[in-house]
Amino acid sequence: MDRAQLLLAVSVGLFAIGIVGVIIRRNALVMLMCMELMLNGVILSLVTFAQQTGTVSGAVLVFLIFVVAAAEIAIAIPIVLLLSRQRKTLDVEAYSELKG
Repeated sequence: MDRAQLLLAVSVGLFAIGIVGVIIRRNALVMLMCMELMLNGVILSLVTFAQQTGTVSGAVLVFLIFVVAAAEIAIAIPIVLLLSRQRKTLDVEAYSELKG
């Protein structure tokens, strides 16, 4: 197994662990962490494909994804913490009335 296949297998594993965590867990913070794990799996596969093709576009896309992910976490974590202080729980079922 060469290096690219190994990296792609790791990225698929990261994505699979993340999606299982989002589906199974009901804790909002754990779900956010699992979504970030899924995003890291996608980023690893993008870097692997960019390295295999020798293009710079993959690295630029990864940089943009990191910027968006940082902004998302900077907004999502305070919202989840404020909601958890108000409801005294991190269970996502407690926030079902927030659906628009």
